[in-house]
Amino acid sequence: MKTKPCLTLEDCKKIGAACEAEARKNKWNVVIAILDDGGHLLWLERMDGATPANAEIAVGKGRSAAVSRRTTKNWEDRIAAGRTALLNMPVLPVQGGVPITVNGECVGAVGVSGVQSHEDEQIANAGIAALA
Repeated sequence: MKTKPCLTLEDCKKIGAACEAEARKNKWNVVIAILDDGGHLLWLERMDGATPANAEIAVGKGRSAAVSRRTTKNWEDRIAAGRTALLNMPVLPVQGGVPITVNGECVGAVGVSGVQSHEDEQIANAGIAALA
């Protein structure tokens, strides 16, 4: 039987704190969602000023990155390049969802929503970097 790493609550707190620090440094009010490798929500923070819609979008971005094992920017870029059939995929093709990989295994993802999509991804990457 295969064993693999998985995210703990402490991991989520560490990732979340780093995401929040990056957002605050830039004066961005966002929602940060951390999901397991099956796309199930483990941790959510809605900063003051972030909208209710941002919460749903952040979870969708994180879920998409977790289950596809790809960034949501990957899906956005492929659709922008003309591969419109991908619009039928069960993913949210908007930048800001990033898978978390440990020892070559996807253990989950971070989804962020609230500012420009490339800024959402910047926040997600800052959080994931704190895990290393």
